[in-house]
Amino acid sequence: MARIIGCAELLDRFFYFGMSLMITAVVVYGFSHTVDTNLIHAAVPRPILLYFHAAVFSGWLLFFILQSLLVRTRNVRLHRSVGWFGVVLGSSIPLLGLATSIVMTRFQLVRLHAVEDAVTDLIAPFFDMVSFAILFTLAIYWRKKAELHRRLLLIASCVLTSAAFSRFPPEMLPSWPGMLVFLYFYAGVDVLILMGVARDLIVQRRIHRVYLYALPALISVQMIVVYLYQWNWPLCVKITHAVAS
Repeated sequence: MARIIGCAELLDRFFYFGMSLMITAVVVYGFSHTVDTNLIHAAVPRPILLYFHAAVFSGWLLFFILQSLLVRTRNVRLHRSVGWFGVVLGSSIPLLGLATSIVMTRFQLVRLHAVEDAVTDLIAPFFDMVSFAILFTLAIYWRKKAELHRRLLLIASCVLTSAAFSRFPPEMLPSWPGMLVFLYFYAGVDVLILMGVARDLIVQRRIHRVYLYALPALISVQMIVVYLYQWNWPLCVKITHAVAS
């Protein structure tokens, strides 16, 4: 019995800080396999916006770690003061993400002539950015309700990892056809979120309502991404060319 209580106390104290490190580890590991050939030493120079995009998204991960650490060390006042910088940083992520998706779609079509990659680079980030924007906006709206705020920010940060999961080594990915492989990427995102569900069950003996609403909605959006690509390919191509023109 003492061991169970100790585990609950450990999760209560360190879970969100630990998750900030885990999310960062997933992103670093995923992009470490492509950042050199696709960004640092790319054979075909990438748009400058992509470098800015990488810097801002990396900044969000560092900010998420810092804020989690400040709460863990009970520096709540500093956490709230620094939080206003996070509002600006987080608000820029959806806009920058969508802009980068459009720019990279044009790049894939015009410079690399990769139609399939262009469609993927547009559809998946679009829904990811919309999901992040909604979760982040709700987190800011309920910033004075800590139990809502921290869970919403955790889920929002997990959403950003889908691109990292897609860059895991090929031998780690299933050989599924087409966009169905995105089920694997999204499964990684959902597993991270389910860790929050497990934490609540262990610490509080119940699932917080944020997960009860957000996770099913997020999974529905993920299924829409798979559906749009897998069963409406001509429409996806048409939209991609319209945006890229």
